[in-house]
Amino acid sequence: MKVRHRKGVAIHPDPESCGGSREDVIEALTGESAGQPLSREIRSSGAPTLLSQAEGNTDGSAMREFPAGPARSKTLRTHRSSLHRNWEISPAPVESEPGSAGRSGKAKGRTPDIHAGEKSDACVVPMKDPNKEVAPKAMTAEGLEGRRAAKGNAGHEPTSRTQRRSHVSMGLEGVREAARAGKAAGRKVRFTALMHHITPQLLIDSFMQLKKSAAAGVDGVTWREYEEELTARIDRLWEAVQSGRYRALPSRRVYISKADGKQRPLGIAAVEDKIVQQAVVSVLTPIYESEFLGFSYGFRPGRNQHQALDALTVGLHMKKVNWVLDADIKAFFDTVDHAWMLRFLEHRIADRRVLRLIGKWLTAGVVEHGKKTDVQVGTPQGAVISPLLANVYLHYVFDLWAQRWRSREAAGDVIVVRYADDSVAGFQSKLDVRRFLEDMKVRLARFGLMLNDEKTRVLEFGRYAVQRSIERKRRRPQTFDFLGFTHICGFKRANGRFLVRRVTSSKRMRATLKALRQVLHRRRHDPIGVTGRWLRRVVQGYFNYYAVPGNSRRLGVFRWEVARAWLHALRRRGQHGQMPWSRFMRYVALYLPMVRVLHPYPDVRFDARFCVITQGRSRMR
Repeated sequence: MKVRHRKGVAIHPDPESCGGSREDVIEALTGESAGQPLSREIRSSGAPTLLSQAEGNTDGSAMREFPAGPARSKTLRTHRSSLHRNWEISPAPVESEPGSAGRSGKAKGRTPDIHAGEKSDACVVPMKDPNKEVAPKAMTAEGLEGRRAAKGNAGHEPTSRTQRRSHVSMGLEGVREAARAGKAAGRKVRFTALMHHITPQLLIDSFMQLKKSAAAGVDGVTWREYEEELTARIDRLWEAVQSGRYRALPSRRVYISKADGKQRPLGIAAVEDKIVQQAVVSVLTPIYESEFLGFSYGFRPGRNQHQALDALTVGLHMKKVNWVLDADIKAFFDTVDHAWMLRFLEHRIADRRVLRLIGKWLTAGVVEHGKKTDVQVGTPQGAVISPLLANVYLHYVFDLWAQRWRSREAAGDVIVVRYADDSVAGFQSKLDVRRFLEDMKVRLARFGLMLNDEKTRVLEFGRYAVQRSIERKRRRPQTFDFLGFTHICGFKRANGRFLVRRVTSSKRMRATLKALRQVLHRRRHDPIGVTGRWLRRVVQGYFNYYAVPGNSRRLGVFRWEVARAWLHALRRRGQHGQMPWSRFMRYVALYLPMVRVLHPYPDVRFDARFCVITQGRSRMR
């Protein structure tokens, strides 16, 4: 991999460089804000280690000795194929002194020298012509892609044959170190060679990371079926990807029910498409993890929903927040603009082959009821690469803009937390929240997005909201939902201090109970022990997410409703001998787990993760 620094779109994190004014282009947003940010980016200040060895770059003037074996170049060679072999010959040597016959010296003749050390040719030309037969456009095979030869091929494999944790790919580690070093130095690094990181071993590892019970795509091949001839399939897939013959299949369209009763469209990709997408995600994630801002939590390694909830709660407690904007982007995954997406990726990715791969997935289309439909906008929700693409798109469209807005335009404190396409922002003044909302609508419209008016709300929330609600003769302040929890203004009984209470969203709980009742009705004839063990796993999984401090009463209601639904299903097994409640309670105590808090308080976990503790107190306080 070669990295280079140049003037252009790569050094400007703001998407204004793609189509805005020149003044906006030169603004470098580093994630800092006026006042204390809600959550800080974790920065690494180390220099690249073994970068040249990891990426296979050597001095251009150095001569390379060939390794033993039939293949003369190991880097970027096609597995068991001579398609990309670097045929390197040199003129015969000239004897520089007596007795030097047979030695390779400075070349001046035209006779090839078999044993001379060589550099790669200037480029590699595909040896197979594209299919020129008369056929429908959709079925015409693609021609093979030519490529530039690697400058100084490495003599070692980029990763170990085994899957030991100690043998992590030095190539991907080099990508990570280069991205971190560029960020620490204030530079934007463009990565010009990434495809050689996609190796057969990486494809196998990507296959193992897929969900084994996932539904099949349009080709009808499941994970288990693909595993039967895994080595041969991976070899063919790797050769197709590296040579450019890989073609993305359309996604199979299915629908799932949402909590509000609507249908959410999903796109199920084929197994091979999932494998290649997972491999590309493994290569691109180290690059963008050093780029994303601290208040972005969705679909990132080492981050989850509870960390976003903790950051929001701590921000509402520690900052001067009086107003909250609960924003939701309307049909985000279905309205992503393909042209803007590729231009955003070009800020950091200069490898055209990787960009072509992503373009193939974006334009592959969907198949619904046996009919293929081409798509011009959007990315299939449910695809392996969709979360990363969504984060990249919103990073340039929303995150960088919001960070700049709160540091330059806001009159008071502003906090922001985003998880995928859901975001919550807190403001000190009402004027700031109104201006932010209007500017946000304009910003999103510029990139083909719009807010969902039904779910986007501005509400009064904070330590003074209760008092103002009493003055206005309201029963209680307004609440908002975020990541399955309803956030409520409250006070501690001991000292009367402001407290943000978090309880399970009633809409989410009703949807879960409705789905459980349907499944219990279908399983009513199963043995009680089998159903009880299944219910134990379901209820425990529910508690693992929702068992936060202050939510025990709502969890107790959920457990009671699950027990009632189970008893109702058992009593409908037949018309004789209905199970009495006293006997059923023994099964409830045996199989349904008890309610207990499983998560720490938000400030404890947030301080432990993001803050530096000095003298027993966090510097956020």
